[in-house]
Amino acid sequence: MAEFVYPPVIGAALTAFRALDVRIKIVGAEHIPAKGGAVLVSNHISYLDFLFAGLGAYRGGKRKTRFMAKDDVFKHGISGPLMRGMKHIPVDRTDGQPAYEAAVRALKAGEVVGVFPEATISRSFMLKKFKTGAARMAADSGTPLLPVVLWGTQQLWTKGRPKTLTKRHVPVTIMIGEPIRLGPDDKPVMVTRKLRAAMSEMLDQAQRQYPGKPSGPDDTWWQPAHLGGTAPTLKVAEAEDEAEALAKAERRAARG
Repeated sequence: MAEFVYPPVIGAALTAFRALDVRIKIVGAEHIPAKGGAVLVSNHISYLDFLFAGLGAYRGGKRKTRFMAKDDVFKHGISGPLMRGMKHIPVDRTDGQPAYEAAVRALKAGEVVGVFPEATISRSFMLKKFKTGAARMAADSGTPLLPVVLWGTQQLWTKGRPKTLTKRHVPVTIMIGEPIRLGPDDKPVMVTRKLRAAMSEMLDQAQRQYPGKPSGPDDTWWQPAHLGGTAPTLKVAEAEDEAEALAKAERRAARG
């Protein structure tokens, strides 16, 4: 069923992007493996990142990425059938082991599995701390890590901002790095540090070479603080994440 569902979804997304003149630039498409399993690891700055990260792999090598996503998305009446049809992998936040095992099986079967190691969208648009799950999956499946960095997607729809899905002429950079292959003695923690360092360099390059500029003083929110924008710093963003998590926990406790 996946092969009947995936291409039309990609086609619909591309049609929408063309209609809005989203200016997509893919860098490093030659790094997409022609076959075999790979853990595609992307930064996370927008609710649309799975579309763009998946597009990079699809355009680069006709590879269909099976993203790991929270199971709530699979329960939705519209997105659920699509997510299941495209063979994405539901993750139960209270027990992630079944999803992990499903991902490793998919990797061993030659699939590309997509992971956001930051887990949630970065409010600062810089890299947050990485979880080690991607490295562990690569080690357990004997597959490489494929670093991917996105930039510009935050202008369309991100956390704490209204949707601007009809915004036109937005440049979007999709940068794909060289695969990182694990040796038998590599430790997931060290590999994760190497992966994050590589992606940090890629992100800096994507940001500095990005052709888009703020339209005015009120349009600097999507630029990171160190480049003169008004996005929160990593430290401030982390505090905002903690406050949000605490508020959610209190609401759950109040509901009993």
